[in-house]
Amino acid sequence: MSNYDESTAFLGNWGRFQQIVFFLLCASTIPNGSGVLSVVFVAATPRHHCWIPEVNLTADWLSAIIPVKVVNGEEELSRCSRYRLDVVRNLSAQGYIPGRDVNLPDLEQESCVDGWLYSTDIYQSTIVSEFDLVCSQQWKQPLTSLLYFLGVLVGSFFFGQLSDRFGRRPVFFTTMALQTIFTFFQVFSPSWTVFAILMFFSGLGQIGNYVAAFVLGTEVLSGNVRVLFSTLGVCLCFAIGYMVLPLLAYFLRDWRPLLLTISLAGLLYIPLWWLIPESPRWLLSQGQVDEAEAIVRKAAHQNKVEAPQVIFEDYSTQKERRYTVIDLIQTPNIRAMTLILCLAWFTLATGYFGLSLNTSKLAADPYLSAFISAAVEIPAYICSWLVLKYLPRRLSASCTLGLGGVALYLIQVIPKSFPQVSAVLEMLGKFSFATSTSMIFAYTAEIYPTVLRSTFSTCHSYLPYIILGTMAVVSAIVIHFLPESFGRPLPETIEQMHKLTATFEKKNIQHKYC
Repeated sequence: MSNYDESTAFLGNWGRFQQIVFFLLCASTIPNGSGVLSVVFVAATPRHHCWIPEVNLTADWLSAIIPVKVVNGEEELSRCSRYRLDVVRNLSAQGYIPGRDVNLPDLEQESCVDGWLYSTDIYQSTIVSEFDLVCSQQWKQPLTSLLYFLGVLVGSFFFGQLSDRFGRRPVFFTTMALQTIFTFFQVFSPSWTVFAILMFFSGLGQIGNYVAAFVLGTEVLSGNVRVLFSTLGVCLCFAIGYMVLPLLAYFLRDWRPLLLTISLAGLLYIPLWWLIPESPRWLLSQGQVDEAEAIVRKAAHQNKVEAPQVIFEDYSTQKERRYTVIDLIQTPNIRAMTLILCLAWFTLATGYFGLSLNTSKLAADPYLSAFISAAVEIPAYICSWLVLKYLPRRLSASCTLGLGGVALYLIQVIPKSFPQVSAVLEMLGKFSFATSTSMIFAYTAEIYPTVLRSTFSTCHSYLPYIILGTMAVVSAIVIHFLPESFGRPLPETIEQMHKLTATFEKKNIQHKYC
C-alpha cells in the first residue's frame, strides 16, 4: 500500500484547497475559546451583603446593621448575616447609637432572610446574583462548572468513538451545533436547575468540536503546513476567542447578553458545511477509496494541478476493523506510550484550566486579568510552532513542561509582600502549559494512526476527570479505615491517640467475627 502523503504529493502543501481548509478550521475554534472559559464571568460572584428592607432606621444603624468581619487580613461586610432587624429597629427607635450606647458584637445575628444586595460596579448580572447562589446555596456555583466539565467528559468519550466510526466531518458539525444550540437555550433559563442542565449539554460539544477540527485538519493537511495548523493555527485562534471573551464581558456586563453573543457566533459557521470536506485518510481507512479519490481530485482542480489517473494504488476497498480505546493498551509498546501521554495530558489539562480559572492575582480588574491570561497564550503558541519546526519533540515537550512545574514551585516561596512576582511566575507557568499543550497535541497526532487518532485525542480530554473521580472514590472507601471521632473528646497526647486507634481496631475485629 502506498503512503498517503506520497500519493497526494502532486497537490502541493499550500494550494487553494489547503488554504480554505486551514483558515476555516482554524476560525471554527474561535467560539471554543470564548465558550469554554465563559463560566469565569457567567458564574462570577459579585460583592454582596444582606438586603435591608425599607424600615425606619437612623443613618447610624443603617450603616452598622451589617456586621464587619476580617477576611484575609482585611475588613469587609458580612455576606451572609446581619444583626436581627427587629432588635435593631427597636434600638434605633429608642435613640441608641451603635458603638457608643450598644456593643455591636453582643447583638444577635440572623441570616439574610430578605435576600441580598449585589454590587453592580463590576458585573450587572451573573447567575450567582440572579439565582442567589450564595451562602447556603453557594455550593451550586462550583457545581455549575463541574456539570459543564462533566459534559466535556461525556462528550469527549462518545464523540471520539463516533468520529472514528462515522467520520470526522459529521462529528465536527454535530458538536458545533450542540454548543451553539444549548448555549443559546441557556440565555432563557428561568432557574439555576435549568441552566445547569443546559450547561452539561453545552459542554458536550465544546472540546469535542475543537478536537474534531484538530483531527480533521491534521489528516487533510501535510508537511510543514500540518505542523503550522496543529500548533499555531487552531491554538492561536482558540487564544483569540479567549481574548475576545473578556472584551465582550466588559462591554456587556450581563451573563445573558454574553451567552447570546457567544451562541449566535456559531451561526456564522453554517456555510462551512459546503466548504469543509471529509478526511480522505479516514475514508481510506474505511475502504471508501472512490470517495477519497473524489475529494482529492476536487482539491487538484482547486489547486489547478493535474491529478494522476489512479491516485490511491493498492488501497483495499475493504473496511478496516473497528478500533476502540482498548486497542490503546493491548500491546506493551503502545500501552507504554499511551500511559506516558495520558500522564502528560492529565498534568496539562489540570494545570491549564487551573491557571486559566485563577487569574485574580494579575490585576484588580477581572476583565484585565482574563485578557492578560489569554494574551500570554499568543507567544506560547508561536514558540510551540517554532520549536516543533526545528527541534525534536521529546526534549522540547519535556523542557517546556518542566519549566511550568518549576515556576509553580517557586510561587510557594515568594513572600506575600511581592504579589507582582507571584503573578509573573503564574503567567510563566501558564505560558509553559500552553506551549506544552500545543506541542503534545501535534506530537500525539504524529504518533497515533488514523484509525486511533481521534479516539486518543478525545481520550485525553476526559482522562483528568476519570483519574480525579477514581481518586475520590478510593478516598471515600479508605476513609472507613479511620477511627470514629464523633462524640469523643479531643486527644491531647500521642498516647490518647494510640488508645483511639486501638479502640477502633478492637471494634473492627469484633465486627468481623459477629
